[in-house]
Amino acid sequence: MSLTESFRRRTAPQLHVGNKFRSLPKSARWSIGAIIIAACYFTPYWPDVPVLGWIVDTPGTSFENVLTDQIMMFILVALGLNVVVGFAGLLDLGYVGFYAVGAYTTAVMTSGQFSWPWIAAMPLSILMAMIAGVVLGTPTLRLRGDYLAIVTLGFGEIIRITANNSDWLGGPRGINKIARPPSFGPFEFSVLNAKPYWYLGFTVILIVIFVLTRLENSRVGRAWAAVREDEDAAELMGVNTFKFKLWAFAIGAAIGGLAGALYASKVGFVNPDNFQLQLSILFLAAVVLGGTGSMYGVIMGGILVAWIPERFRGFDTRRYFVFGVVLVLVMVFRPQGIIPRRTAAAGISAKEEAE
Repeated sequence: MSLTESFRRRTAPQLHVGNKFRSLPKSARWSIGAIIIAACYFTPYWPDVPVLGWIVDTPGTSFENVLTDQIMMFILVALGLNVVVGFAGLLDLGYVGFYAVGAYTTAVMTSGQFSWPWIAAMPLSILMAMIAGVVLGTPTLRLRGDYLAIVTLGFGEIIRITANNSDWLGGPRGINKIARPPSFGPFEFSVLNAKPYWYLGFTVILIVIFVLTRLENSRVGRAWAAVREDEDAAELMGVNTFKFKLWAFAIGAAIGGLAGALYASKVGFVNPDNFQLQLSILFLAAVVLGGTGSMYGVIMGGILVAWIPERFRGFDTRRYFVFGVVLVLVMVFRPQGIIPRRTAAAGISAKEEAE
């Protein structure tokens, strides 16, 4: 027995945790979910908890800023990219382009050029990103595999280069003085107080999870699964594959635009350097690391991809070596991801039982 097979057998019980959770009474599931959600809302205070604080803290930088500027954004983006890559099985290497569209729309509309309120710019940012997804997807979604990946990669670079060479988008200098969300009650959104951004962002994440769960279990989700598993067979069964792939692109792009809009309002400044190709690769790494097609898996992947480099910041440039080693080890020993989607987990369990 190889080392990899041995490790997979030892970790096999993890694949059954989801099934055990779903077998619990509904009241128990709701109670556990409520406890987890409440704990997540208090994440900014985790560094103050003994032992837990030592584990999660990010030496050399503010944990709250890492939470809102990195982890929160990676979770949202991973959820959006998972619609395209995980649900529909389409390889997108230029997802950062939709993230940039959302960020720049918020920046342009709320800065000195138009001075819109933040609450009005947010829906427009989502809409513009969705339109970008439709515009990109309409002529390209008849391509498959590597060809589609190359086209989407080009799209991400086109958005960045366009922003870099357009004066009305600030050019290389970018755009500053971006509006922040309006304060309400005790929550004041400011540079020095990141907690309200986390409360807002985590609430948005919960809403996105709810919507995507409903979609995944709907006719649209079943069509995406058919396209992902075998597009030719899906067409023969009467599934309009182009329409549902375009739906995936549009919905995924909308979530990316939402993440970009939140990012722009949090940092208060955007420029083309914020949206380079390597960010698209990290977004895809988060999805693959967590488990393609698994919503809770990609959330875990987004957290790890955003948090690990900051946790080991004290290692200087060697922290990227640590980050790379972690990614390689996971891909070797858990190629299906940390938390694989339910069908993948069932397939692995059946194979192990047969052996």
